[in-house]
Amino acid sequence: MDPANIRAQFERIGRFRVLVIGRANAGKTTLLQRVCNTTDLPEVFDGEGNKVWNVILNPSQRGYHNIENELIFRSNPHFIFHDSCGFESGSVEELENMRTFLTSRSMTTKLKNRIHAIWYCIPANDYARLITVAEEKFFECDTRSVPVIALLTKADVLNGVAIGDLRETGLDMMAAIQCAGEREKQLLDELQRRMLEGLGACKFPPKCFLSLAIEMHEKRFDCTDLLTATINTLDEEAMQKLLISTQQANILLNIKWAVK
Repeated sequence: MDPANIRAQFERIGRFRVLVIGRANAGKTTLLQRVCNTTDLPEVFDGEGNKVWNVILNPSQRGYHNIENELIFRSNPHFIFHDSCGFESGSVEELENMRTFLTSRSMTTKLKNRIHAIWYCIPANDYARLITVAEEKFFECDTRSVPVIALLTKADVLNGVAIGDLRETGLDMMAAIQCAGEREKQLLDELQRRMLEGLGACKFPPKCFLSLAIEMHEKRFDCTDLLTATINTLDEEAMQKLLISTQQANILLNIKWAVK
Protein backbone atom coordinates (compact mmCIF):
# COMPACT_ATOMS: atom_id res chain seq x y z
CA MET A 1 0.00 0.00 0.00
CA ASP A 2 1.10 3.54 -0.66
CA PRO A 3 2.65 4.95 2.58
CA ALA A 4 1.06 8.34 1.90
CA ASN A 5 -2.35 6.66 1.62
CA ILE A 6 -1.77 4.80 4.87
CA ARG A 7 -0.91 8.03 6.68
CA ALA A 8 -4.03 9.70 5.26
CA GLN A 9 -6.23 6.85 6.55
CA PHE A 10 -4.77 7.09 10.03
CA GLU A 11 -5.16 10.87 10.11
CA ARG A 12 -8.82 10.65 9.06
CA ILE A 13 -9.94 7.60 11.04
CA GLY A 14 -7.25 7.08 13.66
CA ARG A 15 -6.70 3.55 14.90
CA PHE A 16 -8.79 0.46 14.28
CA ARG A 17 -11.15 0.01 17.23
CA VAL A 18 -12.55 -3.40 18.22
CA LEU A 19 -15.03 -4.36 20.94
CA VAL A 20 -14.27 -7.84 22.25
CA ILE A 21 -17.09 -9.71 23.97
CA GLY A 22 -17.07 -13.08 25.66
CA ARG A 23 -17.17 -15.01 28.90
CA ALA A 24 -14.31 -15.18 31.36
CA ASN A 25 -11.68 -17.63 30.11
CA ALA A 26 -12.98 -17.45 26.54
CA GLY A 27 -9.46 -16.78 25.31
CA LYS A 28 -9.99 -13.07 24.63
CA THR A 29 -6.69 -11.84 26.06
CA THR A 30 -4.68 -14.55 24.30
CA LEU A 31 -6.46 -13.79 21.04
CA LEU A 32 -5.60 -10.10 21.23
CA GLN A 33 -2.01 -10.92 22.11
CA ARG A 34 -1.74 -13.07 19.00
CA VAL A 35 -3.31 -10.39 16.81
CA CYS A 36 -0.73 -7.92 18.11
CA ASN A 37 2.11 -10.47 18.07
CA THR A 38 3.04 -10.24 21.73
CA THR A 39 2.86 -12.11 25.01
CA ASP A 40 2.66 -8.89 27.04
CA LEU A 41 -0.54 -7.64 28.60
CA PRO A 42 -2.04 -4.42 27.21
CA GLU A 43 -1.76 -1.00 28.74
CA VAL A 44 -5.08 0.51 29.79
CA PHE A 45 -6.14 4.10 29.11
CA ASP A 46 -9.32 6.00 29.86
CA GLY A 47 -11.30 7.80 27.17
CA GLU A 48 -9.13 10.91 27.58
CA GLY A 49 -5.90 9.05 26.92
CA ASN A 50 -4.79 8.93 30.55
CA LYS A 51 -3.14 5.72 31.67
CA VAL A 52 -5.19 3.72 34.18
CA TRP A 53 -2.89 2.32 36.86
CA ASN A 54 -5.29 0.61 39.27
CA VAL A 55 -6.43 -2.14 36.92
CA ILE A 56 -5.30 -5.72 37.49
CA LEU A 57 -4.98 -7.33 34.08
CA ASN A 58 -5.81 -10.90 35.01
CA PRO A 59 -7.25 -12.92 32.10
CA SER A 60 -9.17 -15.15 34.55
CA GLN A 61 -11.11 -12.19 35.93
CA ARG A 62 -14.37 -11.01 34.41
CA GLY A 63 -13.32 -8.25 32.06
CA TYR A 64 -11.45 -5.01 32.63
CA HIS A 65 -14.20 -3.36 34.66
CA ASN A 66 -14.93 -0.40 32.36
CA ILE A 67 -16.02 -0.84 28.78
CA GLU A 68 -14.90 2.73 27.99
CA ASN A 69 -11.29 1.89 28.84
CA GLU A 70 -8.95 1.43 25.89
CA LEU A 71 -6.62 -1.59 25.78
CA ILE A 72 -3.50 -0.93 23.70
CA PHE A 73 -0.54 -3.22 23.08
CA ARG A 74 2.87 -1.62 22.67
CA SER A 75 3.71 -4.12 19.94
CA ASN A 76 0.89 -2.78 17.74
CA PRO A 77 -0.59 0.52 18.95
CA HIS A 78 -2.63 0.85 15.75
CA PHE A 79 -5.34 -1.25 17.40
CA ILE A 80 -7.60 -0.07 20.24
CA PHE A 81 -9.56 -2.78 22.02
CA HIS A 82 -12.51 -2.47 24.39
CA ASP A 83 -13.40 -5.33 26.71
CA SER A 84 -17.00 -6.28 27.36
CA CYS A 85 -16.52 -6.00 31.14
CA GLY A 86 -17.55 -9.55 31.91
CA PHE A 87 -20.69 -9.54 29.77
CA GLU A 88 -21.59 -13.18 30.31
CA SER A 89 -24.44 -13.56 32.75
CA GLY A 90 -26.97 -11.85 30.52
CA SER A 91 -27.93 -9.43 33.29
CA VAL A 92 -30.00 -6.39 32.37
CA GLU A 93 -27.36 -3.99 33.74
CA GLU A 94 -24.52 -5.50 31.72
CA LEU A 95 -26.60 -5.60 28.57
CA GLU A 96 -27.69 -1.98 28.97
CA ASN A 97 -24.11 -0.83 29.59
CA MET A 98 -22.99 -2.53 26.40
CA ARG A 99 -25.95 -1.18 24.42
CA THR A 100 -25.37 2.37 25.66
CA PHE A 101 -21.70 2.12 24.76
CA LEU A 102 -22.42 0.89 21.23
CA THR A 103 -25.13 3.49 20.66
CA SER A 104 -22.91 6.36 21.73
CA ARG A 105 -20.03 5.09 19.62
CA SER A 106 -22.17 4.57 16.52
CA MET A 107 -23.71 8.05 16.75
CA THR A 108 -20.46 9.97 17.13
CA THR A 109 -19.41 12.04 14.12
CA LYS A 110 -15.74 11.29 14.77
CA LEU A 111 -14.74 8.16 12.87
CA LYS A 112 -11.77 7.57 15.15
CA ASN A 113 -14.11 7.12 18.14
CA ARG A 114 -16.46 4.64 16.50
CA ILE A 115 -16.33 0.90 17.08
CA HIS A 116 -15.23 -0.55 13.76
CA ALA A 117 -15.80 -4.25 14.48
CA ILE A 118 -17.02 -6.61 17.23
CA TRP A 119 -15.39 -9.96 17.96
CA TYR A 120 -17.73 -12.16 20.00
CA CYS A 121 -15.80 -15.07 21.56
CA ILE A 122 -17.62 -18.29 22.40
CA PRO A 123 -15.40 -20.96 24.03
CA ALA A 124 -15.63 -24.48 22.67
CA ASN A 125 -14.55 -25.89 26.02
CA ASP A 126 -17.95 -24.88 27.40
CA TYR A 127 -19.39 -27.63 25.23
CA ALA A 128 -22.62 -28.21 27.16
CA ARG A 129 -23.75 -24.57 27.13
CA LEU A 130 -22.38 -23.23 23.88
CA ILE A 131 -25.12 -20.60 23.46
CA THR A 132 -26.17 -18.94 26.71
CA VAL A 133 -28.70 -16.28 27.64
CA ALA A 134 -25.96 -13.68 27.16
CA GLU A 135 -25.53 -14.58 23.49
CA GLU A 136 -29.27 -14.75 22.90
CA LYS A 137 -29.81 -11.30 24.41
CA PHE A 138 -26.85 -9.71 22.66
CA PHE A 139 -27.88 -10.87 19.19
CA GLU A 140 -31.36 -9.46 19.72
CA CYS A 141 -29.73 -6.00 19.88
CA ASP A 142 -29.48 -3.94 16.69
CA THR A 143 -25.79 -4.10 15.77
CA ARG A 144 -26.21 -3.43 12.07
CA SER A 145 -23.98 -0.36 12.26
CA VAL A 146 -21.03 -2.50 13.35
CA PRO A 147 -20.01 -5.85 11.81
CA VAL A 148 -20.03 -8.70 14.34
CA ILE A 149 -17.87 -11.80 13.95
CA ALA A 150 -18.71 -14.81 16.12
CA LEU A 151 -15.56 -16.69 17.07
CA LEU A 152 -15.50 -20.25 18.34
CA THR A 153 -12.38 -20.11 20.50
CA LYS A 154 -10.37 -22.78 22.29
CA ALA A 155 -11.46 -25.38 19.74
CA ASP A 156 -8.15 -27.18 20.39
CA VAL A 157 -9.63 -28.62 23.62
CA LEU A 158 -11.81 -30.87 21.48
CA ASN A 159 -8.81 -33.14 20.96
CA GLY A 160 -8.95 -34.17 24.60
CA VAL A 161 -12.72 -34.62 24.41
CA ALA A 162 -12.30 -36.79 21.33
CA ILE A 163 -9.72 -39.00 23.05
CA GLY A 164 -12.03 -39.36 26.06
CA ASP A 165 -14.95 -40.36 23.85
CA LEU A 166 -12.87 -43.00 22.09
CA ARG A 167 -11.52 -44.37 25.35
CA GLU A 168 -15.10 -44.90 26.50
CA THR A 169 -15.68 -47.14 23.45
CA GLY A 170 -12.96 -49.48 24.72
CA LEU A 171 -9.92 -48.25 22.77
CA ASP A 172 -6.59 -48.09 24.61
CA MET A 173 -4.89 -44.71 24.96
CA MET A 174 -2.51 -45.13 22.00
CA ALA A 175 -5.29 -46.17 19.65
CA ALA A 176 -7.54 -43.36 20.90
CA ILE A 177 -4.83 -40.78 20.26
CA GLN A 178 -4.26 -42.12 16.75
CA CYS A 179 -7.98 -42.05 15.91
CA ALA A 180 -8.77 -38.75 17.66
CA GLY A 181 -8.47 -36.58 14.55
CA GLU A 182 -11.64 -37.82 12.90
CA ARG A 183 -13.66 -37.66 16.12
CA GLU A 184 -12.31 -34.16 16.84
CA LYS A 185 -13.51 -33.00 13.42
CA GLN A 186 -16.96 -34.47 14.13
CA LEU A 187 -17.14 -32.58 17.42
CA LEU A 188 -16.03 -29.33 15.78
CA ASP A 189 -18.58 -29.73 12.99
CA GLU A 190 -21.29 -30.30 15.61
CA LEU A 191 -20.30 -27.15 17.55
CA GLN A 192 -20.20 -25.10 14.38
CA ARG A 193 -23.66 -26.38 13.44
CA ARG A 194 -25.04 -25.51 16.87
CA MET A 195 -23.47 -22.06 16.76
CA LEU A 196 -24.78 -21.36 13.26
CA GLU A 197 -28.28 -22.55 14.09
CA GLY A 198 -28.43 -20.86 17.49
CA LEU A 199 -27.08 -17.45 16.49
CA GLY A 200 -28.36 -17.55 12.93
CA ALA A 201 -31.94 -17.66 14.25
CA CYS A 202 -31.45 -14.45 16.25
CA LYS A 203 -32.88 -11.14 15.09
CA PHE A 204 -29.46 -9.65 14.35
CA PRO A 205 -27.11 -12.59 13.69
CA PRO A 206 -23.34 -12.24 13.21
CA LYS A 207 -22.08 -11.28 9.78
CA CYS A 208 -19.50 -14.03 9.96
CA PHE A 209 -18.76 -17.25 11.87
CA LEU A 210 -15.20 -18.44 12.41
CA SER A 211 -13.55 -21.28 14.33
CA LEU A 212 -10.11 -20.78 15.84
CA ALA A 213 -9.13 -24.41 16.08
CA ILE A 214 -5.39 -23.94 16.58
CA GLU A 215 -3.96 -23.60 20.08
CA MET A 216 -3.80 -19.85 20.57
CA HIS A 217 -0.98 -20.12 23.11
CA GLU A 218 1.31 -21.58 20.43
CA LYS A 219 3.57 -19.32 18.37
CA ARG A 220 2.23 -20.97 15.23
CA PHE A 221 -1.23 -19.46 15.72
CA ASP A 222 -2.09 -17.45 12.60
CA CYS A 223 -4.58 -14.57 12.76
CA THR A 224 -4.88 -14.22 8.99
CA ASP A 225 -8.32 -15.91 8.85
CA LEU A 226 -9.69 -13.63 11.57
CA LEU A 227 -8.29 -10.47 9.98
CA THR A 228 -9.46 -11.50 6.51
CA ALA A 229 -12.95 -12.24 7.82
CA THR A 230 -13.04 -8.86 9.55
CA ILE A 231 -11.94 -7.08 6.40
CA ASN A 232 -14.64 -8.84 4.38
CA THR A 233 -17.37 -7.68 6.78
CA LEU A 234 -16.38 -4.01 6.52
CA ASP A 235 -18.54 -1.99 4.14
CA GLU A 236 -16.17 0.92 3.62
CA GLU A 237 -12.99 0.49 1.57
CA ALA A 238 -11.28 3.06 3.79
CA MET A 239 -11.92 0.88 6.84
CA GLN A 240 -10.59 -2.17 5.01
CA LYS A 241 -7.41 -0.32 4.14
CA LEU A 242 -7.04 0.90 7.70
CA LEU A 243 -7.23 -2.63 9.10
CA ILE A 244 -4.81 -3.94 6.48
CA SER A 245 -2.35 -1.17 7.32
CA THR A 246 -2.29 -2.24 10.97
CA GLN A 247 -0.92 -5.59 9.81
CA GLN A 248 2.04 -4.62 7.64
CA ALA A 249 3.99 -7.55 9.14
CA ASN A 250 1.39 -10.00 7.83
CA ILE A 251 2.88 -10.60 4.41
CA LEU A 252 0.25 -13.05 3.14
CA LEU A 253 -2.61 -10.75 4.07
CA ASN A 254 -1.04 -7.73 2.41
CA ILE A 255 -0.17 -9.62 -0.77
CA LYS A 256 -3.73 -10.96 -1.03
CA TRP A 257 -5.31 -7.53 -0.75
CA ALA A 258 -2.70 -5.84 -2.91
CA VAL A 259 -3.66 -8.24 -5.73
CA LYS A 260 -7.34 -7.37 -5.21
